[in-house]
Amino acid sequence: MSGHSKWATIKHKKGAADAKRGKVFTRLIKELMVAARMGGANPDGNPRLRAAVLAAKAENMPKDNIDRAIKKGAGELEGVNYEEFNYEGYGPAGVAVLVDIMTDNRNRAASEIRHIFSRNNGNLGEAGCVAWMFNKKGSIVFDKKTMAEEELMEMALDAGAEDVADQGDQFEVITAPEEFLNVKEVFDQKGIAYELAEVTMVPQTTVKIEDAKTAQQLLKLMDALEDSDDVQNVYANFDIPDELMESLE
Repeated sequence: MSGHSKWATIKHKKGAADAKRGKVFTRLIKELMVAARMGGANPDGNPRLRAAVLAAKAENMPKDNIDRAIKKGAGELEGVNYEEFNYEGYGPAGVAVLVDIMTDNRNRAASEIRHIFSRNNGNLGEAGCVAWMFNKKGSIVFDKKTMAEEELMEMALDAGAEDVADQGDQFEVITAPEEFLNVKEVFDQKGIAYELAEVTMVPQTTVKIEDAKTAQQLLKLMDALEDSDDVQNVYANFDIPDELMESLE
């Protein structure tokens, strides 16, 4: 199983607990604000905002919260001005790690991310050191029990997807970013359940991790980065076998 899809699914399953602490809502509000600031307050003419609104609704965020975040981002209400950038580095076994930051304090974020990498057997790298290893793609992940691969493949490709990948106990439908919402809508309209749907950074190659200690160190680094208030997303190119991942869980 590759890091981008399996780790994302694990995060999604942890989401209920995170939501109770406000972490999920905080990140969604930041994304709504920045998307509205960058492309305007109308989701119909702002694909990034439209995706953010759908993500917020999927997490059952109240409509008032969504509307307030959009108005703050668009300048209709007073709000915090968040800055977007990313950090790149390496985890245990040379795994490439890409971290999206959204913060109101760049110095605080820089210090914390550097500390997290060094504390968890990783190294923060220079700009551009690993970003080239990833491509921005839409990703819709299905449990293999949901439907047969041939049926999923036909439906996905007809809807405009690029490919369907076998990820162990999951199938992953991969789309161009601009086709993601259209493909997702096809599955939504047919009532076909998926485990996760998001625009993400998909690694071109993966690093296979078969040692339990290394896998633990890597997942600890990922957890620490995810727990940072300034972090929006974390992407990595690790590949941990199903059996090992299950034993660690």
